[in-house]
Amino acid sequence: MIPKVHTQIIDLGDGRTISLETGKLAKQAHGSVVVQMGKAMLLCTVVSNYSASPGIDFLPLTVDYREKFAAAGKYPGGFFKREARPSDGEVLTMRLVDRVLRPLFPKDYHAETQVMIQLMSHDESVMPDALAGLGASAAIMLSDIPFETPISEVRVARVNGEFIINPSRELLLQADIDMMVGASADSVMMVEGEMDECSEEEMAEAIKFAHEAIKVQCAAQVALAEAIGKKETRTYELAITDEELEQKAKDFAYDKVYAIAKAGSAKHERSAAFAEIKEAFKATFTEEELAEKGGLISQYYSKAEKSAVRNLTLEEGLRLDGRKTTDIRPIWCEIDYLPSTHGSSIFTRGETQALATVTLGTSRESNQIDMPTYSGEESFYLHYNFPPFSTGEARPLRGTSRREVGHGNLAQRALKGMIPADCPYTVRIVSEVLESNGSSSMATVCAGTMALMDAGVQMKKPVSGIAMGLISDGDKYAVLSDILGDEDHLGDMDFKVTGTADGITACQMDIKIKGLSYEILVNALKQAREGRLHILGKITDTIAQPKADVKPHSPKMVTRTIPNDFIGALIGPGGKVIQELQKETGCTIVINEDPITTEGIVEILGTNQAGIDAVLAKIDSLMFKPEVGSVYEVKVIKMLDFGAVVEYNDAPGNEVLLHISELAWERTDNVTDVVNMGDVFDVKYFGKDPKTRKDKVSRKALLPKPEGFVERPPRDDKRSGGRDNRGRDSRGGDRDRKPRERRD
Repeated sequence: MIPKVHTQIIDLGDGRTISLETGKLAKQAHGSVVVQMGKAMLLCTVVSNYSASPGIDFLPLTVDYREKFAAAGKYPGGFFKREARPSDGEVLTMRLVDRVLRPLFPKDYHAETQVMIQLMSHDESVMPDALAGLGASAAIMLSDIPFETPISEVRVARVNGEFIINPSRELLLQADIDMMVGASADSVMMVEGEMDECSEEEMAEAIKFAHEAIKVQCAAQVALAEAIGKKETRTYELAITDEELEQKAKDFAYDKVYAIAKAGSAKHERSAAFAEIKEAFKATFTEEELAEKGGLISQYYSKAEKSAVRNLTLEEGLRLDGRKTTDIRPIWCEIDYLPSTHGSSIFTRGETQALATVTLGTSRESNQIDMPTYSGEESFYLHYNFPPFSTGEARPLRGTSRREVGHGNLAQRALKGMIPADCPYTVRIVSEVLESNGSSSMATVCAGTMALMDAGVQMKKPVSGIAMGLISDGDKYAVLSDILGDEDHLGDMDFKVTGTADGITACQMDIKIKGLSYEILVNALKQAREGRLHILGKITDTIAQPKADVKPHSPKMVTRTIPNDFIGALIGPGGKVIQELQKETGCTIVINEDPITTEGIVEILGTNQAGIDAVLAKIDSLMFKPEVGSVYEVKVIKMLDFGAVVEYNDAPGNEVLLHISELAWERTDNVTDVVNMGDVFDVKYFGKDPKTRKDKVSRKALLPKPEGFVERPPRDDKRSGGRDNRGRDSRGGDRDRKPRERRD
C-alpha cells in the first residue's frame, strides 16, 4: 500500500526551509514525523502507555536523542562498531528537549511516555540538535497524547551584528552570541547559551528574535495536525481530589509553615521543623485514613507549605533563610588549598560549596570528541561531580548523571571564552560539589575562576555566576538573587547567569510559568548583574590577578616551531630519538603538524627546567646549519687513522670529519701528533667538498702559514696505481680505450 504522506514547509526567510513530513515512516508509533533541513533528516517518534503504573505520582517521561554514525557515512569507534551509550553532546540535547516538553503535560498525567529522536541523514551545513525540539513537539501534536500547546526550539546566533536562526557550525564559529531558545507561541520557556560578554539588553533582543521564528514553527505544527485530522485527545484516569482535605491541610499547616519560614533558619533546621508539622498533620488521621489517602495528605500538605513560603516572599519580601530578595548569602573563598594540584580553590556561598582543581597538560590530554556530526578536540574542558553526601544523602553511585553533564557543560561554556588563545596548555578543571543548597553550578564557575588564576593560567578576566529565581502571582512578582534549593523547587524560574565585569558569558534559564514578560526578564538580568559583580568582588579580594607563573611542581610548557623536514629527525627511526630524549630529560614531548603551514609544532612539558633546556638544545642541534666561512668551536669525540671526528659545541650531536690534511700546515703522519680525544679548538667551515660531497672543516685554515712554506703539488693519481684513490671517479675508465665489441 502506498502511504499517504503529508508535508508542511517552514520558511526561515533567508532561502532555507524546514519540512515536516508524516505518514511514511514509523506508523505504529503514536506520533511520528520526519524533520528535514537541507540534507539533514531526523525521525522523531512518541509513544505513551494508555495506563499509568500503580503507585506512580509523576510523569515518567524519557527523551532520547541519538545521532547515527551511518547518517554521516561513518563507522562508530570501538571494537564492535555499534552505537553504545550516548555521548555528552547527545545527553545535552536530550536535556534541552526534556526541559521544554515536561511542563506541558497535564500534572495528573502519569503514563510512561517515550520520545525518541534519531538523526538519519546528516548535512555538514546543518546542526541537527536545533531541530530536535521541533520534531519532538510535532510528533506529540500528531498523537492523541494530552499536551497543552506546541513548542519549538531554535538556535539563534549573532554574526557581524546580525541575528541568524539555526546557523551552520562554520558560521557559528564567527558568532559572539550562541543560544538555544525553547518556547511556545505565547511564552519563552527555556534559554541556554554562551556569549562574548554581551549586555543584558542584547541577550533579551536575541531571545525576542528567536521567539518570532518559533511562533512560525508552532503554527506549522498546528497546520500539519489539522491537515491529517487532529486526533481526539485520549482520556486517562484523573487524579483523585478532595477539596475538604485540601482545606484542612491549609488550615492546619499554612500559619505554622509561614512562621517557621519567616524566622529564617538553616536548611537542615528548617527541613526538620517542616517535617514535624507534616508528621503532626498526619497524626490527626487514623491508620485507615492514612492507608487510604496517604498520597493526597502528603500532596496537600506540600501545596500548603509551598503557598506559605511563596506568600512570605510576595507579601513581606522575606525568604526562607531570612534574606531580602536582593541579598547574596555570605561568601568565603580560599586558593591553593591542595598542595599537589596545579591549581585549586574553595568557593563557599551559604550552604553551597565547590572545590575546584586545575590540571595542566599537553595537547595529548585534550578531550577527544567523536560524534557523527562533529569530530574534534577540546583543549579546555570542565568536569562536574555531585556526590550524594553534598545533600546529606546516601544513594548508589550510577556513573555520571545527565545532570552532572549538563551543569559541567554550563560552567565550561561560562569560562572557556576567558582562556587566552595562546595558552599553551590543555586545561582540565574538576569541580567537586561538597555541599549543596542551590546553584552548585554557579559555585563551580566561581571556584573554577579562582583555581585557574591560582594555577597561573592567564585568564583574560575573572568570571562569576549567580542563580536567579522568580515568584509570581498575577501582577505581583519578586525576583530572587542567589536562590536556595527550596526556592528553585517552589519558585517559577531558575535563571543562571555568568559573566565578567563587562558582560554575560553564559546563561541557562528554565521557566515554569506561562507568559513571562520581557520586562520581568530584563529586570531579572539587571538584578543578576548586581549580584554577579558582588560575587566577583569576593573572588578578586581572594585573588585579584592570575599568578605570574605556574607552581614550582607544575609542568612548564614550552612550544617550538620547526620546519617540516626536521620532524622525522626529531622522532628518529621507530621513535628512537624522541623516546630516548624523553627518558633522559623527564619531559613529555608532543609533535603536531600545523594544518596550514605543515610546520612541526613541538610541545615540551616538564617540571625540570634543565630537562626542558636539554630538549631545546637537542632541537637546536638538529636544526643546526653551519654557514660557509664561519668559525665554530669543536670538540674531538673520535680518533681515526685519517682524521678526527669533531662535534660542534654549539650543536651537540652534530658531527663532522676533520681530515688529517686539514689539521696543520705541516705534514701530519699521525692524528695524535696534533690533536687528542677531548681537545677543544676552532675550525673554519668551507661547505660541501665537491669531491666527497661531505662537509669540510679545517683547523689549519685558522693557523698562520709557516714561513717559507711551499705547498706540495697535488699528487697525480691518474695512472700511478697508488693506493690513495679517494675522490677519484674511476667509473669513466680509460677514455682512449676502444669500445667493447657487441656480441649478438
